[in-house]
Amino acid sequence: MYESNVKNIISGNEQLATFWGNSHGWAPDSAADLMSKSRLDWQVSLSKTLLKWTFNEESYDGELILAWSNLGALVEGSLKLFLSVYYEDYSGDVDKLINRKGKQVDPDALAIEKLKQFFKKKELLNEQWFPYIDLVQQRRNAIQAYKDRPLGDHLEFEEAVGQYLLLLRTINRMLPYPDEMYEPNF
Repeated sequence: MYESNVKNIISGNEQLATFWGNSHGWAPDSAADLMSKSRLDWQVSLSKTLLKWTFNEESYDGELILAWSNLGALVEGSLKLFLSVYYEDYSGDVDKLINRKGKQVDPDALAIEKLKQFFKKKELLNEQWFPYIDLVQQRRNAIQAYKDRPLGDHLEFEEAVGQYLLLLRTINRMLPYPDEMYEPNF
């Protein structure tokens, strides 16, 4: 099941990168410009890296920490993609994130906490997703290895990867496509 989920994640992120990485001509220029410079190819690469995270009795905690970091980067990147697609809406929103100099912080520069807060405030995702995002964020933070943090275990990680596939599909369904034939199917 794990490998099947990962293959669907890879396929989904490949399709999203191919389509949204080259959306000039029909998406607003500002959104298309942002997505064309974003590293959607890294979302694909990080998706492929999920295949490395197989665990046994001899696995190190460090492997699980790196696996959570991998998954956290994917979750964060998918949330950034959503806001990038809707960049015009985000830019015009009174609740968009502003830096200390009073300038807009673009989606590609937001960390997972700020993304989560914005998505929650604007009700962009169903409430059910926030405990999942919190879990991934907390487990991912174990990468800062000095402080003791809960890691979960490999089964929790594999379940979280399956949940990421569902999140990725949810986000994809919320994105506008010029025609059904362009919409990724994974």
